[in-house]
Amino acid sequence: MHTADIDQLRDTVLRRAGLTARDRDVLHDWALSHVERLGTPSGTVIFKCAVQPFLEEARSLSHLRTAGIDVPEVIASVRTPTALGMVLEDLGTPEREATDADGVAAIVPLHAATAPDHLPIGSAEWLATLPARALGHLNRLRAAGRWNEAGDIAAALAALDEASFPRARGVRTPPFGWVHSEFHPESLHVRGDRRRLYDLARAFAGPGLIDLASWHGTIDAPDPARTRALIDAYVAAGGPDQALAMRGGLPAENWALGWHRVWVVEWFLAQAAVWIVDHATDHVYVRVVRRHVQDAVHLLKV
Repeated sequence: MHTADIDQLRDTVLRRAGLTARDRDVLHDWALSHVERLGTPSGTVIFKCAVQPFLEEARSLSHLRTAGIDVPEVIASVRTPTALGMVLEDLGTPEREATDADGVAAIVPLHAATAPDHLPIGSAEWLATLPARALGHLNRLRAAGRWNEAGDIAAALAALDEASFPRARGVRTPPFGWVHSEFHPESLHVRGDRRRLYDLARAFAGPGLIDLASWHGTIDAPDPARTRALIDAYVAAGGPDQALAMRGGLPAENWALGWHRVWVVEWFLAQAAVWIVDHATDHVYVRVVRRHVQDAVHLLKV
């Protein structure tokens, strides 16, 4: 984000909150979002701003607090046609990293909450068209003279697209509703007995198994047995029994991990082609996309 835009959003939302900032500490700075801790006369708060496609987070957080889900309070927010600025409750430093048990305890109530109308819908058609959308992004990159050594990625995406509709069956098998979409230990703040969710900028309404597939991250190779154990714990903690059901002809854990990797691939390609367009990072994205698309082919048995 541009410094001038950040400054304007900060000033506007602080006025709306009736606050003044004495000092600030940048916690995160990225092309599409920016986060600071601000010192004010009444204590510290978090200032967060973002551009498309992350404009619904304030509404999501406010809706969840109303529903009784433990998330940061939105003290004030301002939204323009192209940007969002928020002043949020500062949760402080977590006491420890979240465990699998913490993750399960936090995600069961989220999935049980009623999804609001403003969330995008992750339907079977949406899921099934992810490979084609990813391939479209890749084709635009190659037409621009970028990603020229990605023929294997294109072939894998074409194969995934061919198999996508039968493999997408079961999308609405519970859990279906709120999806955090960036659910991992770093998106859960643990202090004492409280487990508070944050970073819901990409939340949508869809298959909740995507959250369970994302919890262990994407740095290591996907581990279906580990994800199955997490789904078992999720059901034992009150998640719907149908979470264990086969879908798309696959065990729940393979289906979830495979489609999560396809979703990640589409997002990385969209960043490279649409949202960030930074040629200098192409080699990083190519390596990550290649690994994830190969994992998806294997997990979805394409």
